[in-house]
Amino acid sequence: MPTFTNPTADADDAYEALRGLAHATRVFPEPADTYAVIGNLLGGVRSLRQVLDQLAAVHLRHQQQVTDEARDYAGGAVEALAASDELHHAASLIDQAHDRLNDAMTHSGRIVWNPGTPVVERWIGVVFLQGEEADQTLDLIDRGGDEAGIEHLSMWDYGDETTNAAFENGDVHDTAPVYPGDRQAETGDYAMTYNPQAGHVALYRRHLIPAEDAIEPPTAAHVPPTRDTAGHDTAARRSAVRDGGWFEHPGVAAVKQARGLSL
Repeated sequence: MPTFTNPTADADDAYEALRGLAHATRVFPEPADTYAVIGNLLGGVRSLRQVLDQLAAVHLRHQQQVTDEARDYAGGAVEALAASDELHHAASLIDQAHDRLNDAMTHSGRIVWNPGTPVVERWIGVVFLQGEEADQTLDLIDRGGDEAGIEHLSMWDYGDETTNAAFENGDVHDTAPVYPGDRQAETGDYAMTYNPQAGHVALYRRHLIPAEDAIEPPTAAHVPPTRDTAGHDTAARRSAVRDGGWFEHPGVAAVKQARGLSL
């Protein structure tokens, strides 16, 4: 169990856990479990990135108080700086691995491993924000990036409850809607669209349904409301919204619980 206070003990545990995972993943009795494993690895890579930055910071912070093997302070400072540089370089490589792993998770999430019947992909609306709520989320995206925005918006996703509400409200699409001027980001089963100029942001979740149950969505394009109608439309589109904190409903956990075919 992690201590959250002892770096050496937690590093030992992480090493043993990875050894165990390397052994366990030699065989997958249920191939669909790969999606959950990739999701956990993605979270682990993000934590590893943070660890590398923190290790680099320690070397920089103490570079004037260490020596090299010859008890030379100047030499110790050089070694500490070099170690910090290498750690930062490793962290940048982790960023590349993270992006590749995230893409792999996206593709893996589109696989139906044991399709009993043909399925089709639909995107359900999770939340649509305008006005002050959208501005706060857009500021968050500006500060922390697209993934921070998706993680924040995912707290509005309550699995089957959100799915049912989207179908009842007709908030189901053949692709995640993108309107003129929108930007789009995708992580796992989530797609976020946002427009800082228009002042709106939306989150959609991929949903697979049997082809025989699929009803083609309307062809008429929906135009997002302007800021003047923010209050009414935001309330109508926020399905199953409850007050919640940042870490009450992580995006990956929601995907694991909501998918009925792959997981």
